[in-house]
Amino acid sequence: MFSNFLIGLREGLEASLVVCILIAYLVKTGNRDKLLPIWIGVSIAVVVSLGFGAGLEFGSQEMTFKAQEALGGSLSIVSVGLVTWMVFWMRRTARHLKAELHGKLDAALAMGTGALVATALLAVGREGLETSLFVWRAVHAADDGWHPMIGAVLGIVTAVVLGWLFYRGALKINLAKFFTWTGGMLVVVAAGVLAYGVHDLQEAEFLGGLQNRAFDISSTIPPDSWYGTLLKGTFNFQPDPTVLQLTVWALYLVPTLALFLSPVGFGRSVATDQKARKAADEKSGAGAAGGGARGGDGAEPDGERVRDGARRAGSRTGGDED
Repeated sequence: MFSNFLIGLREGLEASLVVCILIAYLVKTGNRDKLLPIWIGVSIAVVVSLGFGAGLEFGSQEMTFKAQEALGGSLSIVSVGLVTWMVFWMRRTARHLKAELHGKLDAALAMGTGALVATALLAVGREGLETSLFVWRAVHAADDGWHPMIGAVLGIVTAVVLGWLFYRGALKINLAKFFTWTGGMLVVVAAGVLAYGVHDLQEAEFLGGLQNRAFDISSTIPPDSWYGTLLKGTFNFQPDPTVLQLTVWALYLVPTLALFLSPVGFGRSVATDQKARKAADEKSGAGAAGGGARGGDGAEPDGERVRDGARRAGSRTGGDED
């Protein structure tokens, strides 16, 4: 339940912040009449995301057991790939998210209502589709009834409330730290989903080694115990993983988490900030120089006249000498 709460909170807050930034920008620029297309785009994104999740749930029920396992395992890998890309992308762009959205919104305003709807749809729809896919896989991996779904809904509701408080100015969020910590926890959750997806593919006989267990501590941590359920619901822990599951889990978790938590990504972000500031300073310096030149418009023509007069005088002097 906690892992799904984290997914709902993380993805939901991203979508909430995007919507808040779009709305705040339109309000501040005097474009309140353009708010309706934004809400239309958000509504379409929500409906599409819910429809996608429902299609996965009810469509998979008509399949055979092996087909279900094959679909579930394949979508696990896809969802882990999307979430991994998302956490790295969000950490890198959290500082510049507002400026990036403002640029897109300016372009959409120039293009009309349809572009505004598309901007909101794409911005929120991406988060919605990722949430639907990841939560669907986490729910099936946890195999704990509706509890994982409740956790995801609570996370989304919490994210909406936080987004509203953020918009009202009642809450200040250090986005860089928030997305770093939640991203790190989400990488751990994704590693468990990936391992469970490999198990699904083994049960579908797409991969071998189903009977080759790395260890079996089911007697120590029974899957039906409260702590076994907690570990499974939080980290997709399995007391009897196969060797392939454990290998894939370690090969994903260790390098991905190390790369995500390393200062390299942050250093790049800082370098990007420094380059942006340097470019802005150079631009402002050039603007100041241009302003100075424009301020001296009266002197420039005089200088030109002096040089022209000198050239004419030289020409006449040469003519006289001839």
